[in-house]
Amino acid sequence: MEKLASQTLNTSQDRALGALRQVAIIVSATLFIALCAHVTIPLLPLTPVPLTMQNLGVLLVGLLLGSRRGFAVLTLYLMEGMAGLPVFNPIGPGGVAQLFGITGGFLLAYPFVAFVAGYVFERGPKSFVRAAIAGVLAETVLFLGGLSWLYIFTHSFKAAYLFLPAEAIKVLFAAGIAIRWRRTAH
Repeated sequence: MEKLASQTLNTSQDRALGALRQVAIIVSATLFIALCAHVTIPLLPLTPVPLTMQNLGVLLVGLLLGSRRGFAVLTLYLMEGMAGLPVFNPIGPGGVAQLFGITGGFLLAYPFVAFVAGYVFERGPKSFVRAAIAGVLAETVLFLGGLSWLYIFTHSFKAAYLFLPAEAIKVLFAAGIAIRWRRTAH
């Protein structure tokens, strides 16, 4: 009887430690994305949307943590921003104003971007090509959400071309990092 109680206690402790580990991973990932958001290059007067490393962080979170945890990370990230924590790029007003401002479409798309990147990468061989395809599909979601929202404010898509070279580089970096990370982790 003592052995059974001890096994049950150990199992409960293992589950609690596992849950605590997942929470730590998710919170740490939001911190990583917030740090990436602060690496910003303003592109005014060409476009009101700055070029940030935030998208690279979102792609990495999706590729490395998977679809469900990636979605959870970015949902928590948006909630942190709405609460007024300084997690968004420093050029904008911050808080809810930034979430529903000119860059809001990009921000609101982030949970779906991470989900798509993770979902595509989870289903199949973990290769550079698969990671790059997952990144391109995820960036497509980002651009659909972000540029649609931006069009409402500016009535123009002309600034979209400014981001394409940088986003292509970010996709390739994210794919390379994800593959390298998976190889060293396993």
